Amino acid sequence: MAVDVIQAMKQLIQDLVAPQLEALRGAVAAVDAKIDGLRAEVHGELNGVHGELNGVRGELNGVRAELTGFRAEMHGELNAVRGELNGVRGEMNGLSGEMGSLRGEMGSLRGEMSSLRGEMAANILRLDERLTIALDLRERIVALETRLPR
Repeated sequence: MAVDVIQAMKQLIQDLVAPQLEALRGAVAAVDAKIDGLRAEVHGELNGVHGELNGVRGELNGVRAELTGFRAEMHGELNAVRGELNGVRGEMNGLSGEMGSLRGEMGSLRGEMSSLRGEMAANILRLDERLTIALDLRERIVALETRLPR
């Protein structure tokens, strides 16, 4: 008789608990599916952010290359100006009568140097804008990364 009561209790528990367990399994499967969907979405967002970051890196590399070329150009121009100034100095030592014309040439060189300074200032402003954009993007990326679950 005690065995029958135990069997009846087991059957009752199975009848009551088994459907609830199945319902919980279904709910867990739904949560797992949502989590998988969110993971895929986050992965897609991360890929997009990585793509943007690579784009910014490409732009920065382009700016660096441009700046390097500009520096080389500036060094060449400065060396050319220095060479001209040395030539002018040599002529001044040898030809004191032509100092007036040499002063005019030096004035034009100063104008060129002033123009180059203006170009350098414009390039620096452009680089500053690009760096500001890059820093803004970096801050956005950091903000997005902080939102990601760890």
